[in-house]
Amino acid sequence: MSVPGNLVSTLSMPLRWGDMDAYGHANNTVYFRFFEEARITWLASLELGAKNDPDGPVIIKTSATFLKELSHPATVEVRTYADKAGKTSLDTYHTLTDVDTGDLYAEGYAKIVWFDRTHRTSMALPDTLRALAAPNHNAADGIAGTE
Repeated sequence: MSVPGNLVSTLSMPLRWGDMDAYGHANNTVYFRFFEEARITWLASLELGAKNDPDGPVIIKTSATFLKELSHPATVEVRTYADKAGKTSLDTYHTLTDVDTGDLYAEGYAKIVWFDRTHRTSMALPDTLRALAAPNHNAADGIAGTE
């Protein structure tokens, strides 16, 4: 499997018992929550997008490909990748794997648009994010590990 972009963050999280549905596996919305938590943790590590900041990220498109059932107990690792940067947007990708077995459960995507919260309009993507998406970026410089 090849995910586009530069690895910018790795985050491990447990699957909670309550995350499972009536079929005995993680509900599909849980995958999106894992991706969201990883994305927010990554941006916070860069000191970007805090609730009280005048600007921050909004997601305008998201998707997931579910590859394998995820069941409790499990600890997952979400890897976040920064890919193409536009004037106001950044394409991000995620992988969701089992920490113990390395099994790949899902792949995800989110298009982030940088948003001026006062004027309620898109604005220029922060240079920090643009640099992480650059093709010549050294991925090790931007990894935020939260375990």
